[in-house]
Amino acid sequence: MEEHALTETTEEYLEIIYRLQEKVGRARTKDLVRLLKVVPGSVTNTLKRLERKGYIVHEPYRGVRLTEEGRKIALQVIRRHRLCERLLTDIFHVEWERVHDIACKLEHVFPRDIIKKIEKALGHPQTCPHGNPIPTDCGGVFEEESQPLTDLKPGESTVIVKLTEEEYNVLEYFAKAGIVPGATIEVLRKISDELILVKVGDRSHVLSISMASSIRVRGLYGTAKNI
Repeated sequence: MEEHALTETTEEYLEIIYRLQEKVGRARTKDLVRLLKVVPGSVTNTLKRLERKGYIVHEPYRGVRLTEEGRKIALQVIRRHRLCERLLTDIFHVEWERVHDIACKLEHVFPRDIIKKIEKALGHPQTCPHGNPIPTDCGGVFEEESQPLTDLKPGESTVIVKLTEEEYNVLEYFAKAGIVPGATIEVLRKISDELILVKVGDRSHVLSISMASSIRVRGLYGTAKNI
């Protein structure tokens, strides 16, 4: 599929569907409405168009999933996005919590050949600043095995691998708390069904279960895997 034949809307939808599939196993219309900030009718019409083009398949009562062609396109968009995040942090020193929103715009700008040059100039990084894997040009994804922080028991500690939630406010909180890839984090105790207390360095922080579940950490026997 030639890049110039794809609209920004098509790329945006396929990227978000991929992210939802990776995070919760499926992409439902109501989740797309929330993330894209558009009316339900607009989402429904766009999904019908994407299905006609062979990029997605609609599964009644379950939402939509990407076809192989749709997945290939989504991975190229995510590759551009995460390399743009690296460019912004490593070269232009943009604040860690800001780069996701900026990269959402830049990911539709750079053509494939320029992205390859950016990747080479950056030294072929394997992850974005938030620890998420950067797909290769041919669509491969090499990722360290991880589990959600919420799987840990009180008193257990391990190393943060990646952060799957990239909203500005959440990333800003994580940055101030030192909750970044490579940092050691310990679960101190469960405060309630909705809150847990964690320790990073010599400071403790209260996290919602939602925030904690977006922190992926290294398991005791974590290894790298090809997916």
